[in-house]
Amino acid sequence: MRRDDDAFTLTTADGTIVRGRRLLIATGTADELPPIPGLWERFGRDALHCPYCHGWEVQDRVIGVLGTNAEAAAHQAQLFRQLSDRVVVLRNTAGAFTAEQEAAFAARGIQVVDGVVERLEIADDRLVGVRLDDGRTVPVEALAVAPVNRVRAEAFTGLGLHTRPHPRGAEFGDAIGVDELGATSVPGVWAAGDVTNLRTQVLQAAAAGSMAGAIMNADLVQEDVGRALAKR
Repeated sequence: MRRDDDAFTLTTADGTIVRGRRLLIATGTADELPPIPGLWERFGRDALHCPYCHGWEVQDRVIGVLGTNAEAAAHQAQLFRQLSDRVVVLRNTAGAFTAEQEAAFAARGIQVVDGVVERLEIADDRLVGVRLDDGRTVPVEALAVAPVNRVRAEAFTGLGLHTRPHPRGAEFGDAIGVDELGATSVPGVWAAGDVTNLRTQVLQAAAAGSMAGAIMNADLVQEDVGRALAKR
């Protein structure tokens, strides 16, 4: 990505060149999952991350919660407990839970199973369980995971954009700084969606993109008027 006098030039991985007078960055984030065989193939199906996005489809099933971080696993377990009374926390690599978290699990009938998950068990294209490193199989019909959502803005760093630390920590990448209308620190460049704030969801991200698009169009109109007046 580079900027010329009056346009931006973007070169894609296959060599295609795209030019434009304004630029909207809406590249979002990339989900990084634990390296468990079979997990990627089930993600978005019976391996899921959000009870609000996918919870209705897995209600009343045996729901496993894959532990990679104790706080995140405890939070997910209580959220999914609203949807099913058969929730199993797979400690995996999450480490120790606090006494308060353990008490909350017990109070709501949430089972905690020790052991590292080695792979998913699939039958007839359905998740039926997880295999642990000690050879045990834990029956589950859905698996809640907590992916790392990494900002995807590397291609635009050469533009000199102002970035800010990701709200969840530096390991998630730097978010692009914008004002209330989506404008970045570089004239002619706007950004919207998860690339600016991981906490947005689809509706907020789409609204931010719509707002930025309208402002960009108004900016182009103003530029066109200025050019027409200059020619007179």
